[in-house]
Amino acid sequence: MLLMLASAAYAQMSFEVGASTISSPAYNSTALASYPPQSLTGGLYPSISGDFMLRKHIGIMGEISWRGSQGLYNGYQPYRPIFWDFNGMYLRSLTHRVSAELSAGIGAESTRFYSNFYNCNYFNGCTNYATSTHFMGQFGAGLRLYAKGGFFVRPEVHYYLVNNNVEYTSSRVFRFGGSIGYTFGEH
Repeated sequence: MLLMLASAAYAQMSFEVGASTISSPAYNSTALASYPPQSLTGGLYPSISGDFMLRKHIGIMGEISWRGSQGLYNGYQPYRPIFWDFNGMYLRSLTHRVSAELSAGIGAESTRFYSNFYNCNYFNGCTNYATSTHFMGQFGAGLRLYAKGGFFVRPEVHYYLVNNNVEYTSSRVFRFGGSIGYTFGEH
């Protein structure tokens, strides 16, 4: 146990904060619909992520990203999508200051639909929203550009495959943006 803790002390860990936007195919139907599904395109999505390297190039990571402000679903219903995932990660140094990052994993897309009414119960307290959650797969890529020491900037792209995403126009979602972070340990 002591050897495992000692080796973990020298392991590489990183923490990142970032911002991105979403792109998803628009509604495409020849039928006239009174309330067509909403497209996920647009909006500012802050994110928080962290990773831990288990071996030299292999690690695990977790990430959460949410829409920074509420959107209006079909012009009347306030909503906010949240994406969270756990991934396996491959990190490879290209030069002393540049590393390529690939990730793949599973998570969920949770959408909160807000109302003016509160739903109260004894266990959860009161909320003014209902949540719709869908399982998803995640594939991502980024490029860590180290500026000084462990500080880096990471342009990134994520591709989500959301199962049964009936609230939105497509089950395919792209999120692209950037993060800043810090790596503890060798990079």
